[in-house]
Amino acid sequence: MKRYSELTDEELIKLYRSGDDSAFSVLVYRHKNRIFTTIMLLVKDRHLAEDIFQDVFIKIINALNEGHYLDNSRFIAWAVRIAHNCCISHFRKKNARPSFALIYNDDITSGDNRMDPSQEQLIITRETNTAVQALMDRLPETQREALILRYYADLSFKEIAQTVNVGINTALGRVRYAIINMRKLMEREAVEAVF
Repeated sequence: MKRYSELTDEELIKLYRSGDDSAFSVLVYRHKNRIFTTIMLLVKDRHLAEDIFQDVFIKIINALNEGHYLDNSRFIAWAVRIAHNCCISHFRKKNARPSFALIYNDDITSGDNRMDPSQEQLIITRETNTAVQALMDRLPETQREALILRYYADLSFKEIAQTVNVGINTALGRVRYAIINMRKLMEREAVEAVF
């Protein structure tokens, strides 16, 4: 028998459905970072993201136990769709607009405050993430959401379309225009920085 790490998502799901809880643990471990990051990017609150993350996996367990997952589905796209719907439900309840946030490590300096290459790289990465966050926050909500689903959740355009209930061309257009708008914003800021 293959080790759990060598099994596909569908094989793990079949094992879980047959009573092997360890298979589900492997499935969660395999995809938890991508799903949590997607939630965090949509809600911009770590504690809220943790709560929604828990709700997502409860919904996934219930759906798997009730047979709502089809074996020909791509598990990660299905799970991200559930996460997205949980985030949207939260904002509908709160009547708030979701915004964008990046997750990064706050421990950038060591006790002796010497900068080694890895610490310098962490600072550069953090500054880049902050700049990207600022640009994405200036995009229309639908474009920002499409970018998160495409580049952080790694969904295909078809999966994005299914997740947000739009046509595939609309999903493609939202990502395309988001990238175009971010480029324009960067060019405008570069010109303003010169003057």
